[in-house]
Amino acid sequence: MDVMTPFENALVMHLVGDWLLQNHWMAINKVDLRHPAAWIHSGIHGVLLGCVLGWQAGVILGVFHMIVDTRAPLRWWARVFGQTTEGPIGAHVTIWVDQVLHISMIALWLHIGAPLVQ
Repeated sequence: MDVMTPFENALVMHLVGDWLLQNHWMAINKVDLRHPAAWIHSGIHGVLLGCVLGWQAGVILGVFHMIVDTRAPLRWWARVFGQTTEGPIGAHVTIWVDQVLHISMIALWLHIGAPLVQ
């Protein structure tokens, strides 16, 4: 009997990838798709999520993780919804929007993507 749901397992893996296994080098350089840090960081997520959701999810969610980490979706979101990206609260808003986008992608995969590959 599983103690956690697939979403809970994926959420834990996401947190491990973004908070325990991400070092300073990755955090600073992952925004540039030409930099190895972007690929290594998203690859870590792909492997972790693939372990709990299957390889297809690992590949797709790893790619989406890398796209979100470029900050382009965050800049668009802040512009469209008028969210602050400056001042003392700007960093907090950026971090939380980033995390919500990543977690929403996992939820969307479980709702739409996973049934398609079963």
